[in-house]
Amino acid sequence: MTAFNRQRLIFGAYLLVLIALAELIAGRFHLPMWPAFMAMIFFFVEHMNPKKAPEILVGAVFGIACILLAGPIVGTLTPVLGLEAARLVFVLGIVFAIVAFGEILPLVFNNYAFMYLTVTALAMELTHRTPYLWMAVAVVGGGLLIAGVIGIGKMVAAVHPARSEANTA
Repeated sequence: MTAFNRQRLIFGAYLLVLIALAELIAGRFHLPMWPAFMAMIFFFVEHMNPKKAPEILVGAVFGIACILLAGPIVGTLTPVLGLEAARLVFVLGIVFAIVAFGEILPLVFNNYAFMYLTVTALAMELTHRTPYLWMAVAVVGGGLLIAGVIGIGKMVAAVHPARSEANTA
């Protein structure tokens, strides 16, 4: 059985403070935080690799921005294909672009973009339509949360160094 990792517990406590502060500030200004929190979650999925932050944030903006293309493209195709087929063609086109150009331009065409497009489409159905605000929150809020996570990691490592096996014996 694995024992509690003191450094991880301290990191978690500081992370809770960061999340609470982000929520309080966003709440004060009535900002939706889901785009920023998604960026932070993706950063964790990438094992807190700072080199992945640009892909996450640019993918977020691209994915959310794709929703702005949906109206004109689906609107143009609907008279010819019908609404459902037009929506399907739009989604298939975006998915194809992400797959086809993912190795050429991974900063933009990536899985983060696809996930942000998916969640944005759902958010558009459920809330007021604010994709421009969502893009700003993804980049600014997500960037600040990622920077906060990196900072917390460095701070915890400096103040509470991990014990090696030799030190615990």
